[in-house]
Amino acid sequence: MFKNNLLKLRKKMKENNIDLAVITDDDSLYYFTGYQYFVHMEFGRPTILLVPKDDESTLITPLLDIFLVPEDAPVDHIVTWNDGIGDEWREFLPKIIKQNINIACEKYKINATVSVYLSELMNGKPMGDITPIINDIRVIKTDEELKIARHAGEVAMAMMEGAKKAIGHNVPEYEIAIAQSQAGTRKAAELLKTHYPNNISMSPNIHFLPVIASGKDLPRTHHRPTTKLVKRGEPVFVCYCGSTNFHRFRLGFDRVFWVEEIRDKDQIKAQEVAVKSQKAALDVLRPGVTAEEIHAAYADTIQSEGYPYPKYRCGRGTGFSVLEEPQLVLGNKTVVQTGMVLVVDGGSSAKDFRGQVGDSFIITKDGYEQITHHSKLIEDLII
Repeated sequence: MFKNNLLKLRKKMKENNIDLAVITDDDSLYYFTGYQYFVHMEFGRPTILLVPKDDESTLITPLLDIFLVPEDAPVDHIVTWNDGIGDEWREFLPKIIKQNINIACEKYKINATVSVYLSELMNGKPMGDITPIINDIRVIKTDEELKIARHAGEVAMAMMEGAKKAIGHNVPEYEIAIAQSQAGTRKAAELLKTHYPNNISMSPNIHFLPVIASGKDLPRTHHRPTTKLVKRGEPVFVCYCGSTNFHRFRLGFDRVFWVEEIRDKDQIKAQEVAVKSQKAALDVLRPGVTAEEIHAAYADTIQSEGYPYPKYRCGRGTGFSVLEEPQLVLGNKTVVQTGMVLVVDGGSSAKDFRGQVGDSFIITKDGYEQITHHSKLIEDLII
C-alpha cells in the first residue's frame, strides 16, 4: 500500500514539474511510508520525508526512533540525527535543497521551525505547496484502505454500544467515555488479530479526547466529557469523529440518546429534522454530484422545517486524517467519485439542544455503502 502511494506521488510530481517534495505531516508520513508513533515536533524532533521526482527518497528521523521505522518502508535511505550532535536534522537538507529547483512542502501543515530553516535555504526562491497533490492522491481509497474503513466502522459501532451500556441516571460523562474507549479497543484488538496478524506494531487502543455532551451542553458542538452527572430525561450526544481511529483510519459516526425518557418534546422535532436532513443529503449522494449539491440538499431541508441555516458543513472526506477532501459545504465543487469515503451528517439547532446524526459511507459505482449503522428512530434512542 505505502509503496504504491509513494509511486502515485512521484507520478503527480512529474506531471506538475515538482522536483522535490518535503513532507512532515504525521498522517502523510504514515500514508507514504507506514512509519508511525515517532515523537515528532511536540518534543522538538522533526521527522522529514524527502521525495525527489527522479532520484532516491530519504527519511530523516531521530536516532532514538530508528527501530520504529518499518523494515518494508518504501524509502531508499534513512538518515538519523541525535539531540545536540552537529546540526541535528538540518545537516542533510542544504545539499538536497541546492540540487533541486522546484520544491514544494505541505504549506499549511509544516512545522514553523522546519519551515523557517527551509526558507533560509531557499534564499528567496518561492516554495510551492504539495498539499493539493497529496489531497488528490488520498481522496480515492485503495481496496486495502476500504477494507480498513469497513473494520473502522465495526470499531465505531462497538464504541457506541459501549457508550449505550454505560449511559444512565447519575452516571458521569467521563465514565461513558471510558466505557466506549474500552469497547472500541477490544473490538480493534479482535480485528487486528483476525485480519492483520502480521501487523503486530499497530496499537488497538482508542485514543483522542472524545466528544460527549449532555443536557443543556448539547449546543456546545465539541464539548468534552467532564465529571457532570447525566440525569434522567436528558439528551446525551456521543461523537466518534476523532476517536474512531482503527489502523489509523478515521470515520465519522454520532447519535443523540436520551436517558429513560424525553421530557422536552421540542427535542423530538429537532432530532427528526436532523435525520430528515441527512436523508436528503443521502438521496443526492452518488458519483457525479458535487460536494456543494449534497450540502445544499441538507441545508435546504433544515431551513424548510423552520430551523436556521446550519452552522456546520454537511460532512467531509475522511481516511488516515480526521479531515480530508472533499468537504461537503457550500462552494466546494469537487465531484464525488467511486472509492471516496465520506462522512454525511444531519443536524438542526434549537434552544438548549442540537439535533445531530452522522454516518460514514463508501462511494460505490451505484451510490454508496454505509459502514456505520445504528437506528435513528426516536424510540430506539431512549435508553
